[in-house]
Amino acid sequence: MKKRLTQNEEFEIMKLVLDKFLWLGFGIMAYGFYTLITGQTDTLLKGLSFLFAGAVVLLIFMVIILKEYELVK
Repeated sequence: MKKRLTQNEEFEIMKLVLDKFLWLGFGIMAYGFYTLITGQTDTLLKGLSFLFAGAVVLLIFMVIILKEYELVK
């Protein structure tokens, strides 16, 4: 038999997963910013691409949060 989770347990699991998205996006953007600050002109595109990738991860995070909020609402 499958065990059902309570609403509080589902919320705690969702918080753990979404927290990883937040840290991952922040880490990617921090690395891109570090690359921009310490690099020469040839690493400008690399740094900007990491900043863009981090922003995409954070946008995915935002979409998941809004989708989950609408389902709960």
